[in-house]
Amino acid sequence: MSNVVSTRRVLLRSKTALSSCSLALCAAIAMLAGPAAADSLRDALVKAYQSNPQLNAERARQRGTDENVPQALAGYRPQVVASLGAGLQAVRDLLPGNTVQGDTLRPWTIGVTVTQVLFNGFKTANSVRVAEFQVRSGREALRNVGQGVLLDAVTAYMNVIANEALLQAQQTNVAVLREILGTTRKRLDAGDVTPTDLAQAEARLNRGLADLNAADVAWAISKATYAQVIGEAPSHLLPASPVDRLSPNGLAESTEVASKEHPAVVAAGFDVDVAQTTISVAESSLLPTVTAQANVSRSKDSDSSLSTFGTDQASILGQINVPIYDGGTAASQTRQAKELASQSRLVLEQVRKQARTAVASAWVTNEGTKVALTAAESEVRAADVALQGVRREAQGGQRTTIDVLNAQQDLTNARSRQIQAQHDRVIASYTLLSSVGRLDVHTLNLNTPDYVSELHYHQVRDAWHGVRTPSGQ
Repeated sequence: MSNVVSTRRVLLRSKTALSSCSLALCAAIAMLAGPAAADSLRDALVKAYQSNPQLNAERARQRGTDENVPQALAGYRPQVVASLGAGLQAVRDLLPGNTVQGDTLRPWTIGVTVTQVLFNGFKTANSVRVAEFQVRSGREALRNVGQGVLLDAVTAYMNVIANEALLQAQQTNVAVLREILGTTRKRLDAGDVTPTDLAQAEARLNRGLADLNAADVAWAISKATYAQVIGEAPSHLLPASPVDRLSPNGLAESTEVASKEHPAVVAAGFDVDVAQTTISVAESSLLPTVTAQANVSRSKDSDSSLSTFGTDQASILGQINVPIYDGGTAASQTRQAKELASQSRLVLEQVRKQARTAVASAWVTNEGTKVALTAAESEVRAADVALQGVRREAQGGQRTTIDVLNAQQDLTNARSRQIQAQHDRVIASYTLLSSVGRLDVHTLNLNTPDYVSELHYHQVRDAWHGVRTPSGQ
């Protein structure tokens, strides 16, 4: 009888410790949503959009692509070259009677030449079109990188929240196990339990410590990844919600939208235009070229033996070059361009199929996370009810300490799966939005100015001179 009473007292103390630790876990999770110095997911997305180095590097690449247009437009403009030549010239003349006359001359020449291409087989016009298509393709590539960065930011944000909650759960578990291990030692000294019970409690504690260490490592890694993606270390992060409302309704509609709007698909479409227009650029080498050239120059010569000491010249010349045979280079380049155009069309179809597959995968995954989260929540409720029942049965002498430990471990595991399910639920909804091609500042309505790539394009498109960028570099 005394053993039963002792067991009840131990279980009551364990129940109190378990309840206290459970309350501590709830308080720790609530601290994540505390109002002081808290960041929301939207705040993190804004910071990533503004400062992420990968995204800023892609913006710089796009600004470089913009320069292809003024380079192509330069074919319409005249080429002006100024020249200046001066030097010393030693002259030794042999005159009749074997008389030698020598002198040092100082000739110089200055001139300006203006060359204008009048016709080059439409090469300039088609080169401008190629550059324009490259700019449009680059903008879509930039938009696609932006989607990836925002999705990485969502993943990093949710990893920090989930890993911190998992760490708190493991800390609670270890605290309970330490309490039970201490109680078991006392009961062993009193002869109420066997050394086997003590070994079981020690083994369970050591496993809990290992789980706690793994959770601590995962939390540290997630914080480092957060700082890399977002640009600063995480503070108190608020809970995040799924964004299913922003995605199209139904798998069929999502697939249709992705096939038309996903930036990878649109960029591949512009790449087809680039390759097709490049054929015309290659064919221009088979057509005549017409140029006009104006030249003005003045030269001086100090040779006293000449009747003139200087010459002024001005000329305007027209020239037509008709290619007859270049060894087959232009023909080969044309054939090559046609094959590359065929390749680009096949790539476009491949990208479309990949977009459809990505949408189907993201849709199924998102729906699966809904089921998983519902199941995890039900599991937590059932595990909690089971734990309470095991405690009551243990108080009546029908359950042992190890039964209570197992029930507590089941509840801890269930809570861990619930935390992971909540993590997966949010990320899956953003992944679906990204697969459709709508994970951007406008759709998410983020409080940050959008990066307008067209602004730089218009700043440099018609620039005739200057080496400084619009940003002053």
